[in-house]
Amino acid sequence: MIRELSLRLSPEEAAGEQSLIRAVSRETGDAPETIRAVRILKRSIDARQRTVCVSVTLRAFVNETPEEPAFPSTVYKDVSGRPAVVVVGAGPAGLFAALRLIERGLRPVVIERGRNVRERKKDIARISREHLVHPESNYCFGEGGAGAFSDGKLYTRSRKRGSVERILSILCRHGASPSILSDAHPHIGTDKLPRVIENIRSRILQCGGEVHFETCMETLIIKGDEVVGVRTRQGAEFLGPVILATGHSARDVYRELHRLHLAVEPKGIAVGVRLEHPQALIDRIRYHRPEGRGDWLPAAEYRFATQAGGRGVYSFCMCPGGFVVPAAVAPEQVAVNGMSPSGRNSPWANAGIVVEIRPEDLTDPALHFAPASSPLALMFFQEQLEQLCWLRGGQRQTAPAQRMTDFMQRRLSASLPEASYTPGILSSPLHEWMPEYIVTRLQAGFRRFDSVSRGFLTDEAVMMGVETRTSSPVRILRDSETFRHATLKGLYPCGEGAGYAGGIVSAAIDGENCADRIKT
Repeated sequence: MIRELSLRLSPEEAAGEQSLIRAVSRETGDAPETIRAVRILKRSIDARQRTVCVSVTLRAFVNETPEEPAFPSTVYKDVSGRPAVVVVGAGPAGLFAALRLIERGLRPVVIERGRNVRERKKDIARISREHLVHPESNYCFGEGGAGAFSDGKLYTRSRKRGSVERILSILCRHGASPSILSDAHPHIGTDKLPRVIENIRSRILQCGGEVHFETCMETLIIKGDEVVGVRTRQGAEFLGPVILATGHSARDVYRELHRLHLAVEPKGIAVGVRLEHPQALIDRIRYHRPEGRGDWLPAAEYRFATQAGGRGVYSFCMCPGGFVVPAAVAPEQVAVNGMSPSGRNSPWANAGIVVEIRPEDLTDPALHFAPASSPLALMFFQEQLEQLCWLRGGQRQTAPAQRMTDFMQRRLSASLPEASYTPGILSSPLHEWMPEYIVTRLQAGFRRFDSVSRGFLTDEAVMMGVETRTSSPVRILRDSETFRHATLKGLYPCGEGAGYAGGIVSAAIDGENCADRIKT
């Protein structure tokens, strides 16, 4: 007999298979020895009340042999000699587009400006060790895209666009833990995701597709009203319909599209800081217990959102048990992001705390922005703020930083707490040089967040500047039905870089949707 049950358990009861079997036995009356196994279908932590519970939906096998976890019976065909489709970018949108093309019997030719995921690790290490940013291989560029080394979170609300479960199952088929199929907030981890990416690349190559690293698109090849391929900086040409999946930091691509007079428009972004607390403090606040998470609970997360001055202020990419990392893509810029290993076991918790920015907000006379009417206005805003951050950080990858309480009091921090950001932090008055409309809204947001989670606003927390890469500052216009560019045939803008996704899963779904629209 197979039973499906939904249980509310203590953290200790939910921690292991034997304790789950005892809980099922108590609920159903079946003897523990007759329950051969349990399979968790969904699991989430409910910390809204003083007593923390774990909600578990599971399948119990009573006198029944458990089945192995089933993944989709996707057939990846040999596409050698089949019509080619050029995929620009090997992030989640590009990789999942390539897999879907193979299913359809088309041959993906993936070109990626950066290095493979193993070589990227070496370049990323040099940022912390030598303060050197490789402009083509960093936390944003290279195989796996920005998600490869920034946490591997898989939570998304984009369920209307396609099947989230399908994306998660494909990740499992390529080496991710089956736990992502059941966790409420699934997460692979920065230490585990590179291997999954390598397995996807191997699948593409085994099926007859191509993957070219250190191959940067310079321009589109356009004949009449149709894109027929791309030309690289090295002068090579790759021909076929083009899926443009370059990610949200490929600013040279936006400039080239604008030069070619392609239909693009500015898209609202969010900008702020990366805020880091001791993880033990967040555990105590979120779990309402002086002992924090104890032995059975995971590192606590948080998610906050409010309004201030008519704009949203919210937490972004919260990384429990994680690290703050350098996310710049050019030598004279500083931007920060966050990541967590699969164990989420560092002593720190961090999140972007950001303010919604619209083109009409770009009014700070201290920074020379393009007119708000320019489709690249918000991109220029990002760039110039990151350049200012580099100057304030000592013209290195050092991040300008300030204690949270000092920011609220508008005073320079006399000292800074230990932080996870390995290039180092430097005391700086963020309240003086960040745009005032960001500063005042962040302050209002912090007061609000502290009112709902007492202790969040603390001298133990440190703010690092600047968090700018929340999403693409540009939307490349496309037809809502065909996913084709608004004015050109043969071009399919895709994923985060095109302004149609926000995270690994939604970008992967968008990549599949674009691949499904390709006609050759």
